[in-house]
Amino acid sequence: MGGMSRTKGKVGEREVAALLKDHGFEARRGQQYAGGEDSPDVVHSMGPFHIEVKRTERFALYPAMDQARADMRKGETPLIFHRANGKEWVVVLPADGFLTLVRKVNNGIT
Repeated sequence: MGGMSRTKGKVGEREVAALLKDHGFEARRGQQYAGGEDSPDVVHSMGPFHIEVKRTERFALYPAMDQARADMRKGETPLIFHRANGKEWVVVLPADGFLTLVRKVNNGIT
């Protein structure tokens, strides 16, 4: 990874941590604390989710999902936060994870 994209990645991780904090969750960049290559990009208090941050113009969905799945712990659901320049953050997760969340919301479980 080149220096410019590495810097952009760190900035993106800080942006996602700030976004989560704005919504009431504890969050911080992961690698700076955990240090390992398999540590999540953002450590958070949202529950069993592994966050991968992609701050890029050309988003490669399946390689990003493969990376998140390879790095996550058992029982976690991979979440990919992506943002291109001048755009809002979006979250990608597997359909099973999304449907589990919808079922919990519909059953009144938060």
